[in-house]
Amino acid sequence: MQKILVANRGEIALRIMHTLREMGIRTVAVFSEPDRTAPHVLFADEAVCIGGGPSAESYLDGEKIIELAIGLKVEGIHPGYGFLSEHAGFAQAVTDAGMVFIGPGAAAMRIMGSKLAAKECVAKYGIPMIPGIEKAIDDIPGAKKIAAAIGYPILIKASAGGGGKGMRVVNAEAEFEEQLQRATSEATAAFGDGAVFIEKYVASPRHIEVQVLADQHGNVVHLFERECSIQRRHQKVVEESPSTFLTPALRQQMGEAAVMVAKSCNYVSTGTVEFLMDGEMNFYFLEMNTRLQVEHPVTEMITGIDLVAAQVRIARGEPLGFTQQDISINGHAIELRVYAEDPLNDFLPSIGTLSTYQKPTGPGIRIDDGYQKGMTIPIYYDPLIAKLVAHGKDRATAIQRMKTAIDNFIVEGPSTTLPFGKFVMNHPAFIAGDITTHFVKDHFSAAKFKEQQSADARLAALIALKQWKAGLQKIRGASSTPTNWKHRQKN
Repeated sequence: MQKILVANRGEIALRIMHTLREMGIRTVAVFSEPDRTAPHVLFADEAVCIGGGPSAESYLDGEKIIELAIGLKVEGIHPGYGFLSEHAGFAQAVTDAGMVFIGPGAAAMRIMGSKLAAKECVAKYGIPMIPGIEKAIDDIPGAKKIAAAIGYPILIKASAGGGGKGMRVVNAEAEFEEQLQRATSEATAAFGDGAVFIEKYVASPRHIEVQVLADQHGNVVHLFERECSIQRRHQKVVEESPSTFLTPALRQQMGEAAVMVAKSCNYVSTGTVEFLMDGEMNFYFLEMNTRLQVEHPVTEMITGIDLVAAQVRIARGEPLGFTQQDISINGHAIELRVYAEDPLNDFLPSIGTLSTYQKPTGPGIRIDDGYQKGMTIPIYYDPLIAKLVAHGKDRATAIQRMKTAIDNFIVEGPSTTLPFGKFVMNHPAFIAGDITTHFVKDHFSAAKFKEQQSADARLAALIALKQWKAGLQKIRGASSTPTNWKHRQKN
């Protein structure tokens, strides 16, 4: 492939294009009207407008994207993440049009795109599953009996989609029908599929995922885990690798389970197998994401493997070129998703113009972004501004580098999650590695946040005062130093 179209926008489009350019591959950007002057558009070798601001008129218009790609003699399409990245129909249409879809095959995407189908697919491999039912609820009295047998609280969960939509915790049988109706309605509205099922609710779990790579020759490896437990609204904000919770034996066990999940559906390309882990270190298969993940940089930082380059080589039909024994963990990496959101207002979007946008630099710091000073965050898309990644020889070094980078990442205009990231890095629970998916609920509030900011301000003031006094003492010392000036005057 000598020419690839990136069917995405923002930081992920730009990040993919950087690797493609390093590989000597020409790039084509597609863009909506609000993104006309975006960095990914200016960076690409060619760029074509595909429609207006709403995603349905632009980045989700797969038919138009394929038509443009054919006209531009594109050989492959990379979907990034979000938008069309997990749309099996789009992947199949790209292949049918004679181009290469840089991702898994449509069949694997269909299986793993349905949580019920995914559970059925991997069940025969002995991979641990959360107790529950493996089919959509179609009999309410029967479902209530199963829920009672599992034991409350239980989770009613949509088969399609993700992001916490169509998901309801049920604490008692009296709530069952009402929560079932809400979950079904929400799943239908969000995904066009109202199928929901029951799982045992795992209280205070950790969310740990394993990166896998699979080529077209049957080779499958894992690239270790990412800890993704710090979330808001069931969506990740801080990720790190490796997890502080896993023992070497458990790391190997989870890695092998992830490889088996990939093999169960003849998976090809990059993918991520997600697990929930309870306080007793039992882990359960959750789902598989059939695409590049937002948090893939932390894996790249600790392994030295460019996942986008690997995707392209796999799509070309090349073998991986390395085995599981060749991959090792180098240091520790942490990623903060810098969203245009207000942490003090329930992380609601904070759209505005970037009147100041100054990025930090330094050892071990990486920034994947798609914005520049003066740009406005569009209302149509996910409010992710940048991914700030810090890598160090160990976790303590990575945390300190992240804190310094946050302090030096100056964004004015919209509110961002940068201050929240600093709150996390300073929190005793995070420093101790004692984190679950309830971190925000248990530890973060507007009052606690303001209290930490006040403490930081007091500390900064004390340091400044100490430095001022030290400087003043030097001045005083210099003014009282004995001299022989009078003696020389007499002479």
